[in-house]
Amino acid sequence: AGTGMLWVGWYGFNGGSALAANADAAAAIACTHMAASTAGLTWVAIEWIKFKRPSLVGLVTGAVAGLATVTPASGFIGVAGASVLGVLASIVCFCMVQIVRKRLKIDDALDVFAVHGVGGIFGTLAVAVLASPDLGGTGYGESDMGEQVVTQIIAVAATIAWSAVATGLIIALVRAITGGLRAKPEHIEIGLDLSEHGERAFTP
Repeated sequence: AGTGMLWVGWYGFNGGSALAANADAAAAIACTHMAASTAGLTWVAIEWIKFKRPSLVGLVTGAVAGLATVTPASGFIGVAGASVLGVLASIVCFCMVQIVRKRLKIDDALDVFAVHGVGGIFGTLAVAVLASPDLGGTGYGESDMGEQVVTQIIAVAATIAWSAVATGLIIALVRAITGGLRAKPEHIEIGLDLSEHGERAFTP
């Protein structure tokens, strides 16, 4: 249900970037839908091959990976390019989930970095190729694919730098106010609803 609401909301998010109800908005919505659809199916296929069974969580995670990945590209690529991007998004994000969870052993809640972060970076870089008119994209204006690749790399690097600095400042502020970033073990044991708010969200 949550993924369905995200999926529909994403139409407004990407389509609304056109700032008008026109062909550009419709194209962005179509690309958004195709990327999410192919990404969800690809994730299920990967699970089927790797674990011998697909899962509903895998389907919705793949769909979200497609949505996150197509966002920076949806206004500049064609439906065919979006479909390819959805497939690649699932492959890239699935691999990153395994790396973050198993190799790095990082508690990435809901696989936010592995899916949204890596997917967004990948989509930002991939648009430089998929925007090609030969692939159904809108083209590059006065530049070409090579120049666009450089521009996208600079944009990703700037975003990572900004995010790192801003996150560091937020972490420092939270630590100064609360004394730490992790709840006490005894609070985790009884649940934060009870320890922080003095009430339970539901009765077990």
